[in-house]
Amino acid sequence: MADSLSELEAGRSKILRQFGTLGDLRSGSICAVVRRCGKAGCHCAKPDDAGHDPQVRLTRRVNGRTVAESFPTPAAWRKAQAEIDEYHRLQRLNTELIEVNEKISKLRPLASEEGWTAQEKKRLLRSMRRLPAR
Repeated sequence: MADSLSELEAGRSKILRQFGTLGDLRSGSICAVVRRCGKAGCHCAKPDDAGHDPQVRLTRRVNGRTVAESFPTPAAWRKAQAEIDEYHRLQRLNTELIEVNEKISKLRPLASEEGWTAQEKKRLLRSMRRLPAR
């Protein structure tokens, strides 16, 4: 990995440009669900029957709840899979960006070596009082 500040900044710029190339995306995961319809006379009601063909669904969290969406066609499933793949790409880019920014922050020199101002001390003490005791 790059060690100099200029190399890290160039790497960060490259990552930031990749954000602009992201396409449509959505969170969630796709799973197949085997189900039984519940009709007493149906073949799926028999004890050793495998049930109906699996339903392919997208599951995701919305406001703390799991929401499932079925796909009407294989094309809709392929579209959703591509969007989920793009979401995972966004997550990878975000992780890379954070990592390179942490390295840049450690290497970047301080603007000056001045001490705390009275106002900064006051603000710091106020924020520490709001923290819960451990």
